[in-house]
Parts: sequence; C-alpha cells; structure tokens
Amino acid sequence: MRSLRSLIAVVALLLGALVAVQAPPALARNTAGLSDKVQLFYYPWYGSPTVNGSYRHWDQGGHTPPDDIGANYYPSLGAYDSGDFAGAVDQQMTWIARSGAGVIIYSWWGQGSYEDGLASGVLAAAARHGIRVAWHIEPYGNRTAASVASDVDYIDSRYGSSPAFYRDPLHGNKPAFYVFDSLNIADWSALDSVTGANIVLAQTTDTTKVAHFNGMYTYDGIAAATAPGWADAGAYCHQHGMVWAPSVAPGYLDDRAVPGNTTPTVNRDNGAEYDKTWNNALSPSIGGSPDWVSVTSFNEWHEGSQIEPASSNPPAGRGYLTYDGAYGQTGTASSTAYLDRTKYWVDRFDPAVTAPSDVNLALGKAMTASGSQGGFPPGNANDNNANSYWESVNNAFPQWLQVDLGASSPLNSITLTLPPSTAWGARTQTLTVSGSSDGTNFSTLVASKGYTFDPASGNKVTVSLPGSSQRYVRLTITGNTGWPAGQVSEFQVYGTP
Repeated sequence: MRSLRSLIAVVALLLGALVAVQAPPALARNTAGLSDKVQLFYYPWYGSPTVNGSYRHWDQGGHTPPDDIGANYYPSLGAYDSGDFAGAVDQQMTWIARSGAGVIIYSWWGQGSYEDGLASGVLAAAARHGIRVAWHIEPYGNRTAASVASDVDYIDSRYGSSPAFYRDPLHGNKPAFYVFDSLNIADWSALDSVTGANIVLAQTTDTTKVAHFNGMYTYDGIAAATAPGWADAGAYCHQHGMVWAPSVAPGYLDDRAVPGNTTPTVNRDNGAEYDKTWNNALSPSIGGSPDWVSVTSFNEWHEGSQIEPASSNPPAGRGYLTYDGAYGQTGTASSTAYLDRTKYWVDRFDPAVTAPSDVNLALGKAMTASGSQGGFPPGNANDNNANSYWESVNNAFPQWLQVDLGASSPLNSITLTLPPSTAWGARTQTLTVSGSSDGTNFSTLVASKGYTFDPASGNKVTVSLPGSSQRYVRLTITGNTGWPAGQVSEFQVYGTP
C-alpha cells in the first residue's frame, strides 16, 4: 500500500517568495509531560465537502463517503477533514497528548501541495496542546536529492518560527526530517548542504545506503514483528553519531483501500501485535537501543495501522472492524485502547519526561450528575472527545456535575470545555467548584462566578484551585446565558496523583 502511495505523488504547485525567519532559541525537552522521543506518523491528506469542498482520500478504492470509506476501520470522528483545525484536528491533538507522544511526523508532499497548505493550521493546533511537529518528506512527483535539500530549507524557513516546530535538544537543537522511499535515489550528496543544521533520516536498515544522512528509520509495520536488521542498524547509528528511530505498529490491513492487493495482512490480535513490536524496539539485543521510537501510525486509515480512535459502532453493512477486545476493553472504551497502550509504552521508554506532576486526574474516572437531558449523559464530559457533551435537565437550575477521582490527590486547577465548533455561540456559565473526601460532605473550593466560553478562544476556561487534596470534585451550575441548562464537553481536573 505504501508503495502504491509512492505512485500517487502530489506535484508541487506554487513556489512563492520566501522570507527567512530566525529560529527560536534552543528548546528544553517537552514540558507538557509528553515524550519527544516517541513520534507518530501523521497524515493530513483527508478532506470533506464541509471544509475542502469534496471528499479527499476517504474515497480511495472506489468508495463513497461518508459511510463507505477506503478503510477497514471507521474513525470515531467519521470521514473528517484535515483542514478542520478547531474541530477534528484539535481533537486529534487532545488524543495524541493522551498517548504521551510529544511529536507528530507530518506527511508532506512537496511545496504548494495540499498538505503544505494545511501545515500552518496543524502547527497551531499542535502548539495549543504542547505537541511538536517533525516532517515526513514523501515521494512526490519528480523528487530528487536536490529538491529534498531545497524542501528542508523551505520548511525550516516557512514554519521554523512556530512554537510547535520540533527541534531535538538532545541532538543539537536540530529539526527532524524523515525521507520516505530514500532507496529510490542512489546519490544523496545534495543533502550535504542541509544535514549540518538538520537531522535527516533515511528509510532503511541497510548501513551502506545512509551516506549523507543523519540517521535511519524503518516505517514498515509489517516487518516490525521480526525487526530484521534493527540491532545492526542501531549499533551503526550509535557508532557514527547518528539517530536510530525504528518504527512500531499495531497491525496492517488495506483490503478496502486496495481491493485485490496481495500485501500481507497483520492481525492486531487484540493488541498483542503492537506489544510485540514495542518489545522488539525496547529490547537492546533486538531493537538496537533506539534514540526515538516512531509509530506507524497515528492515522493512516487506508493501511489499518492507525492508533487514532476507531468507532465502536461504525456504519452497518460495510464490514468494518472495531478495536473491541483490545487490551480487555469493550464497547466505547475500546475506541481509545491503542492511545492508552501507547502511553503505557511511552512511560517505559522515556520515564523521566512523563513522570506525572500535573496531569488530568479525571480522565477515565466515574462521572455523575444531578440529571441529564436525553442523549447527553455525564460520561460525555469525560470521554476525551471535545465534540460530545453533558447537558443537564433544562430550565431547572441549579444543576451539578461531579467526578470521583478514585483517591484524594493534591489539585491545582480544572479545565472546562464546550465543543470547539463556531456553531456554539459564546456563552457565560455561572458555577461553583466544591470538593469532598467522601462524596457526601462538600466544601466550597471556588465561589460562584461567571465564566465565558468563546469559540474564538477554543470554548475553554481554566479555574485555579486552592492547594488542597480532594477525591470528589463537583461543579454546581446556576446559570447559562446560551442555553437553560448546564453544559460541559470535557471536565478535566489537574493535579498530582
């Protein structure tokens, strides 16, 4: 499938005059509790009529979106648009942060391509969540070593001022570029003009094919189960001061996207395949002691290698698979099983940066409420999906929403959100924050106050909490200027476990 994609290259459309920007100062390691050493291949090539004007990529294999798409799994977000920055993309960044990975590897198909046009919006969304962006230079039409060197300069200049632009502080504060299908070009000497100031990785484990590069990665999720040549590639990189970034994957299945394709299918085996590839990567004798671990992929839906949440209730009659059963999770909870398992492996690969100090303690915990409008239960405020929400009984203030953190923990703040869509007009909700150790006796943590939710600023508010330990946190809502009910899409409580 990836070889097929190599033939579907996007030719550069525009060259535009560029204004050089000064690179920001050296960055510390990610301070958002995310690991820069775990990097997810990210695909911004999807389109829908709502944003792009037509479906893009979802129709691969002769399918007719939105219910019928070129993938064996169906996204929780549906047939989304990669240009929906405030909606789908912002939700993706929330999910990526949940995985613990601190870097996405942005699939980029040349100067002036569709993906190039969306890069600024994705960078802005990533920045809001503490995520950084590296670059995957794909095999666009007429790609040469010289054009790739020019691309590196172009990307550095055009996007280097973004706070989300990834530079690795452990390797000279240099940006990172992955070059897919690097073996298709024999002479890469033109890269010498950019590899002094950038990290450029070849896609191979053949150490005779990496002259002029700064390191190696594999991408191939099928081979990850046996890790051929990984130990030797890792040893070579360490001996020559290069970066080694093998790629792990949860599985591979492209039958709907490429009917009749003979590429082997790799069954997910309820998560056992993903664990096998991670174990290979982290075993020094097999994985070669990686500098980074790259994950194939966050959202390559055509190949069935995604860890992005898949719907547990996809459109009927299409034969879609789900994650049901993965790591013992069923139903709606299984949709995020691979995100959460990624966090498990991130913590083992890079424990220092992910040591919890200010994390969302409410994630996955039990939510209750004074009441709910039909179809908008309290669990919607804790499902890590900014587009679903709890709504209280209408015209009956006061109403309350409560989370049980499972144990008393020191708390710092809460963050409340409403769906980020501009269809949600600005509104002010008046609320009180209370805490309890037993779920019965509550004390006021923050007195009643009006908080304005505005789509222009992400429909998000943060409330600082006084230093105290609580198990139960309750919002009591007494007014809403936008609707006669309490409304919350995400109720996040930050503190130290």
